[in-house]
Amino acid sequence: MFYGLNNFAKKILPKGLFYRSLIIVATPIILLQIIITVVFFDSLWIKANKGMTRSLVSEVQTMFDIYQNSDENGQQSIVNLYHKNFDFVIAFKENEILPTKKSERWFSPIDRSLRRELKPTFDLYWFDTTSYKELVDLRIQYEDGTLQILVPKNKIAPSSARIFALWITLPGFLLITIAIIFLKNQTRPIIKLSQAAEKFGKGEYLKEFRPSGAKEIRQAAYEFDRMRKRISVHLNQRSEMLSGISHDLRTPLTRLKLQLALLKQQDLAKKMGEDIEEMERMLNEYLEFSRNQKSEETETASISDLISEIVKKYYGKQIETSFENDVQINIRPNAIKRCLTNLIDNGLCYGKMVKISTKETVRDLIIFVDDDGPGIPEKEYLNVLKPFYRIDQSRSQNKSGVGLGLSIANDIIHGHGGKILFEKSPLNGLRVKISLPF
Repeated sequence: MFYGLNNFAKKILPKGLFYRSLIIVATPIILLQIIITVVFFDSLWIKANKGMTRSLVSEVQTMFDIYQNSDENGQQSIVNLYHKNFDFVIAFKENEILPTKKSERWFSPIDRSLRRELKPTFDLYWFDTTSYKELVDLRIQYEDGTLQILVPKNKIAPSSARIFALWITLPGFLLITIAIIFLKNQTRPIIKLSQAAEKFGKGEYLKEFRPSGAKEIRQAAYEFDRMRKRISVHLNQRSEMLSGISHDLRTPLTRLKLQLALLKQQDLAKKMGEDIEEMERMLNEYLEFSRNQKSEETETASISDLISEIVKKYYGKQIETSFENDVQINIRPNAIKRCLTNLIDNGLCYGKMVKISTKETVRDLIIFVDDDGPGIPEKEYLNVLKPFYRIDQSRSQNKSGVGLGLSIANDIIHGHGGKILFEKSPLNGLRVKISLPF
């Protein structure tokens, strides 16, 4: 039972820290206002209203009894006296009956108390508390007409209720407003930290990040910034190391090419030349894999325009495109171009046709790259993402490449905070499914 209530509470309560903190602060204030209001109206306002209404009905009853037992001059004197001392406006309307339309408000404490006091005192009566702003229209059946009495409303409605409501409401709103301002200031550093972590997770370059907020939040932000700098230094060192290796390896490879050109045994020279070309191709792809780690400024770009620009370079190839919407997304364009180029080259290398399509979801942009090649066995989906991994059965080793194309693509997509998956293609080949978060 408690587990079900806990799940229900989790569903209806807000998920954000700011709104949860606001509920923690605002709920006691609102409950305190409700309790004070109920106690005030029950013990003070309603009791005062009952006493004032009872006093008013007694005054009306006294006036009515004296009015009945007086002659015409005496009745006029009573009317003038009550108007002077009690501010009553009394008028006798001959040949008039009581209104049949009920104007009582059953939810109003004033109407309920007035009805409760008048019912045992007068047999035939009618009153209206809404037609006049400051008056209560009370009519009593008298002989062949009605006696209309206009009574000031402040005789039955305590004026302290409005003042009390004003004083209980305004401080409550003021306190909640102050709480919102302080909570905004406290949650802003957490939001900045999460945004910085999200950008860094997507591979975006952070120019400057300053820890702020409470002591614990500043400490977490400071440790995150230190971790970010250590990772960035590590990646830069690896890139610089690979650049140095490339410089050192290209020189002996060039000398080997020159020596092979002077070699008299052409058959041996041809075989050794093929091995050297394989080494150069491997070196070039490895360097491309390392250059992908370097920081590139992100920018908002159109995926459909970017894909169309890539496809133009494959003139004469069977490449189809299908775009659901023209989606603008924050990416590193050169890195995404390299990723899609690798996937298209891979599809054209092992098949004859490639189809590229996009689909937009609530949080992600999905890019599908389908080919009609032999495909990849499902058990090899994870292995092909490893650098230099080759599949003998479906991907012939006689094809160009050294097994880094999918690894580079996977590294680029992960650098954008997305993921890359493999499925069976509708073209009976391989489907590469790329998810990029907005």
